[in-house]
Amino acid sequence: MIDFAKINIEDLIPHRGRMILIDEIVEITPEYSITSSTVNPSWPLLTVSGVSSLILVEVAAQSAGVCNGWDRIQEKGTESSKMGWLVGVKRAEFNRDFIPVASKIITHSENSNKYDNLRITSSVSRLDGDIIGEVTLQLFQASDD
Repeated sequence: MIDFAKINIEDLIPHRGRMILIDEIVEITPEYSITSSTVNPSWPLLTVSGVSSLILVEVAAQSAGVCNGWDRIQEKGTESSKMGWLVGVKRAEFNRDFIPVASKIITHSENSNKYDNLRITSSVSRLDGDIIGEVTLQLFQASDD
């Protein structure tokens, strides 16, 4: 079994640099993850009002990538392919238009369906305990065979 403490976000998702929106992995299993993200001025979709709530789609995708990356590492090891997932938005609901800079978003992503290289993932993002977005994604990863 791989020690979670020795894994970093770059081991789990293909994003690098300013496109990594996840600051911390709060909890992780092969079925779900809880992540923390702090809105900062380098994020995409930033306006004078804050970052557009559309960013929650990417936060949900990265949070889903965390648990599915963990699943990959558990099955195939840390040196396995870190190939990304093709993501389709099945449903997205936002309870605000913008999220202020410095806000801490907690996202819970869970695989509701899992079959080979296909996942259906449901995510809920909260700010100060209030739900600010709910996103359902369809994820597909090409086989590395």
